[in-house]
Amino acid sequence: MTTLDRSIRDATIDDVDEILTLIGELADYEHLRHEAVATTDQLREHLFGPDPAAHVLIVETLSGAVAGFALWFRTFSTFVGVPGIWLEDLFVRPEHRGHGHGRALIERLRAMTDGRVEWAVLDWNEPSIAFYRGLGARPIEGWTRYRWTLG
Repeated sequence: MTTLDRSIRDATIDDVDEILTLIGELADYEHLRHEAVATTDQLREHLFGPDPAAHVLIVETLSGAVAGFALWFRTFSTFVGVPGIWLEDLFVRPEHRGHGHGRALIERLRAMTDGRVEWAVLDWNEPSIAFYRGLGARPIEGWTRYRWTLG
């Protein structure tokens, strides 16, 4: 597919149910369904409320099928001195893979900043690692990701 065979758009509040479905499909793919506890009310508030914490790009085929999404938010690098983007989730539905949708989403994000575009990938996810390497992205050696959760 070429860029003429798809459209990428900013998600709207009307997409909340579809976004939650995509998150669930991603969680299934990553074997993390037990961690996917977000609700439509939370997505409405935090993606489309008065102070959005993140944003979503939706990629659709020309027939209007939702092929995938990218959920992202702004970051800032003190070393580089400019804002960047953290790509929290990039997911293309299996039946739409291999048509350039993931590449189109990540290239759209790249075009949105002069800073870094960064993300994490599960160590076992060889198809995604190969995809990211094909883009020219490389892991950040010497850094360990941490998480601190309540409860």
